[in-house]
Amino acid sequence: MDPIFHEWGGLLLRWAHVVTAIAWIGSSFYFMHLDASLRPIAEIPTGKGGAAWEVHGGGFYEVKKYLEAPAHLPDHLIWHKWQAYSTWLTGFFLLVWVYYAQSQLYLIDPDVRDLSPLAAAAIGLAGLALGWIVYDGLCRSPLAKNEVALAAVGFAFIVGMAWFFQQVFSGRGALLHTGALMATMMAGNVFFNIIPGQRKTIGELLAGRTPDPKWGKDAKTRSTHNNYLTLPVLFLMLSGHYPLTFSTPYAWAIVGLILVAGAVVRHFYNVRHAGKGDPWWTWGVAAACVWAAIWISMGSAPIGRERLGLAPLPETKVIAGAPRAPEQVANILLGRCSMCHAQEPVYLGIHIAPKGIRLDTPEMMARNREAVLTQAVLTRAMPPNNVTNMTREERRIVAEWIAHSK
Repeated sequence: MDPIFHEWGGLLLRWAHVVTAIAWIGSSFYFMHLDASLRPIAEIPTGKGGAAWEVHGGGFYEVKKYLEAPAHLPDHLIWHKWQAYSTWLTGFFLLVWVYYAQSQLYLIDPDVRDLSPLAAAAIGLAGLALGWIVYDGLCRSPLAKNEVALAAVGFAFIVGMAWFFQQVFSGRGALLHTGALMATMMAGNVFFNIIPGQRKTIGELLAGRTPDPKWGKDAKTRSTHNNYLTLPVLFLMLSGHYPLTFSTPYAWAIVGLILVAGAVVRHFYNVRHAGKGDPWWTWGVAAACVWAAIWISMGSAPIGRERLGLAPLPETKVIAGAPRAPEQVANILLGRCSMCHAQEPVYLGIHIAPKGIRLDTPEMMARNREAVLTQAVLTRAMPPNNVTNMTREERRIVAEWIAHSK
């Protein structure tokens, strides 16, 4: 694929994904806050709903909620569903565009498992489907009657899938797919449970019958699950830009710690908005989890391993017959790029290769040549501010090699 077309396509998809995610997350946080802020009013029976007064934009709002269906429906009803659908769809196409279309660069790590692009994509997609099937099955099982037990089993499943993805994908791809799996659960809740339940409720009202309150209760439960998963999902989607999160063999443990940290932070706000106090202990738990994640990540950086008293990182395996950069190109990239993009960076302040991209061996140079083309040839964004004085002639030589190596 043409690198300029691919770069712009990725930017536009990411832009759309971020915008729609803001809309979905914003509405999720708002309605959780609203539910917690409801107060009893005379026109809605006790325990059947409530109302909240709000001020925003110079005006006052009175918002009412009926836990069971109201006596009648208005002519105009706003549905909150497209934020979730569009977030998942743009995220899915972004996953395909970046991780499957460029699987050799972002998803496949021969040191982990030498997969074909088709096999890597198939494993990724099967993992997302499995995530929804298992999660939905748990929510429909007798286990769902015990919220704590359901949360514990769901937590173990997500961490287990993170471990599995790390056995087949690059660290970067593993964390991204774990986040995508959780996002698929969240979008599936909206598409397969929340919206169908609301449609059933409306259908019963229009038919003059009393809707089953179970539909609303189930929808609220799934919506709450989404609320607690939001912060961990956001962390995992950002993790691809920070190699310390995915370069350690224990990235799956970092996933578990972030799941706990994100959940307790949301718990703090949910309890606070409900007027039930301020459980400050949650911030202590969150801070401890983040610190533990940082400690684990130190094992992936040479300077961190030294501080922890760990042995040096093992050398990367060289696969027989793997493409190699020619000597002239290798010398250029070693002199201009490898002080940062190496297994053990030597540039001041850099302790791990940016974005996990290494250019310290001819094999790694060949494997990452598409990234070199975009960053060092087409845009000249690298080296940053041309700190190593890479010349026009050197960039031309690198460009010719990449053009003839496809």
